[in-house]
Amino acid sequence: MDEQTARISKEGKYLTFSLGTEQYGIGILKIKEIIGMMPITALPQTPEYLRGVINLRGKVIPIVDLRKKFAMPAQMETERTCIIVVEFVRNATRSLTGLVVDAVSEVLSIKGEQIEAHSSLGELHSESVLGLAKVESGVKILLDIDQVINSECSAAMQLAA
Repeated sequence: MDEQTARISKEGKYLTFSLGTEQYGIGILKIKEIIGMMPITALPQTPEYLRGVINLRGKVIPIVDLRKKFAMPAQMETERTCIIVVEFVRNATRSLTGLVVDAVSEVLSIKGEQIEAHSSLGELHSESVLGLAKVESGVKILLDIDQVINSECSAAMQLAA
């Protein structure tokens, strides 16, 4: 696939959110819902970024703290801190997980020509980054959520669910 085709394949609507001063985006089709923070039941012997599980309308859903997953410093939760419930593919089956983020920003329509290839990052998070979107308000890091919740993470979450 050439670079132009790759860019076009990544264009679409993205839910953007912040972690600290950085802005990220996840393809809107991966988003199931956005919920406020709620009590999270911690699980023993799981990675630090796996905060635990919640009961969402009768379904047990693992919760990943993206700040910890991305090795970012901890920050106090605010009234804007929320959980984005996403659907991802694990072993050819669809699963739900929640992502704790600092704040949800907006839904953006991003065109192919606005997306810079992630190869410009070198090896840094190249697997989990779809690309860098250049928009009026700055640069948004577009995430491949299936890669962010990789096999190591999904194995821990399988124990949780």
